Amino acid sequence: MTIKSGVIEGFEGYSQFSSLEEFNRHLEMWLAVHKHDFSKGELVGLKRLSRFAAKIPGVSNAKIGTVLKAIHEEYNELGISRSTFKRMIIKASNLGIFTVYETERKNGSQSSNLYVFNRFPKSEPPKKETMNPHNKTIILSETKTIKNNKRVETAIHQAPEDHLFVCDRIPKPFVELAKYFFPSAKAIEEFWKMTRIAAYKNNQENEPDTILSVSLNSFKQLVRKMKSSVTVKNPLAYYTGILNKKFQDLYFCELFEMGF
Repeated sequence: MTIKSGVIEGFEGYSQFSSLEEFNRHLEMWLAVHKHDFSKGELVGLKRLSRFAAKIPGVSNAKIGTVLKAIHEEYNELGISRSTFKRMIIKASNLGIFTVYETERKNGSQSSNLYVFNRFPKSEPPKKETMNPHNKTIILSETKTIKNNKRVETAIHQAPEDHLFVCDRIPKPFVELAKYFFPSAKAIEEFWKMTRIAAYKNNQENEPDTILSVSLNSFKQLVRKMKSSVTVKNPLAYYTGILNKKFQDLYFCELFEMGF
C-alpha cells in the first residue's frame, strides 16, 4: 500500500495508542518475547526508531538516514550500518511489531516509509479449568493442581498488583518477563511455584541457572502460543506441560552425554 507523504501530524489517524505510555508498554511486551530475535545492532536500530515514534505514539515517518545519524551521534560515531537497519525492518515487520507503508511525493517519487507500530496481541483469558492428566506431578494431587489454576485465573481477573510485591525468592528476570502478561503478583507466584515443582520432578531442583533458563524459554513459548489464533484456555497447565517437556529433554541429553 502506498500513501501520500506529508508532515507527521497528518498520520495521526494511523496511531493505535492513546498515549506514549501505552505505546511504550506494548513495545516492552514485544521485546520481552522477541528481543533475542534481533542482533545487538538491529535492537539498537529498533529502539531508536521507536523514539522517533513519540510525537504521534507508535507512528514514525523518519528517514533511514536520519535515524542512522542519530544513532551515530548517540554512540560517538559507532553506529550501525544501513543494511543492519534494513534487516531490522524486515524482521520487525515479519514478527508483526510494526507495519511498513511506502509513501510517495506529489510528483509520484518515493519518499520515506511510514512505520506504524502495532499493539501487542491479546489472548483470551482462560474460561474453563481443564487440567491435562499428563501434567500431573508426584507432589501435587490433581485436585490441588486444579485449585492452583483457579487461583491463577482469579488473579488474572483481579486488578493488577504492583510486581514489586512478588515474593523476593522469585528470580527478577522471570518477574520482569511475566509481569507484562500476568501483572498480578499472585499469578506470577503461581507460575514460579509450578516451575519449582517441575524442576523437582525432573531432578533439577539444585540447578538454579538451569531452572531460570528453562522457565524463561517455556514462558516465551506460552506467550507465542497465546499470540496465535489458538486460544490457550489454561495458561498455567500449558506452561507446566512445556516445562516438563523441556526438563525431560534436558534429562535425556545429560544421560546421552554420560554414555548411557
